[in-house]
Amino acid sequence: MKLRLRARIDIQIPTAYNLLMDTLDQQRPAAEEGDNSRVIIAIAVTVVIGGALAAAFLLREPPRQVKAPPPYIAKLKLSNFKMSAAENFIGATVSYIDGAITNTGDKTVTHVVVQVNFEDSMGQVAQREDLPLRVVKSNGAYEEPVDLSVAPLAPGQSESFRLTFDSISAQWNHQYPDITITDVVVK
Repeated sequence: MKLRLRARIDIQIPTAYNLLMDTLDQQRPAAEEGDNSRVIIAIAVTVVIGGALAAAFLLREPPRQVKAPPPYIAKLKLSNFKMSAAENFIGATVSYIDGAITNTGDKTVTHVVVQVNFEDSMGQVAQREDLPLRVVKSNGAYEEPVDLSVAPLAPGQSESFRLTFDSISAQWNHQYPDITITDVVVK
């Protein structure tokens, strides 16, 4: 009887052991892994595209309104341009454009903005500056450019002005720049 029992145990143990071992070395089919990775990739791509679209929508700027230039600009005339340069106290070159502004209209001008375009040798804009126009007033011993809000330009009046440039592009062709009035405030 002892033998029979032992035979029964020997048969059952290896069978149970082999069943467990058989499942350990078996690999899952490759098709199942590919399906999981494709789903994960599809979800990741969807999230990235959704995030990019949301960011683009939230960060967009409203279209800029192009405002028409004030009609009073036609009543202002710029003339007598002269360019000069000087060295400042730290050794850098400062450039100046002096000229005259005339108010041919019937209102007092309190603010003018000009756009100055320096061109290169190919006729393209090398530097563009938008500056408030300042009239030159004598302040005792020296002349000083002051804002038009301090010294308004009356109807029919003409005043000297000065535009100051700390630096001008190295590509500038050293010809007179194009100066255009872009904004004016009158009262």
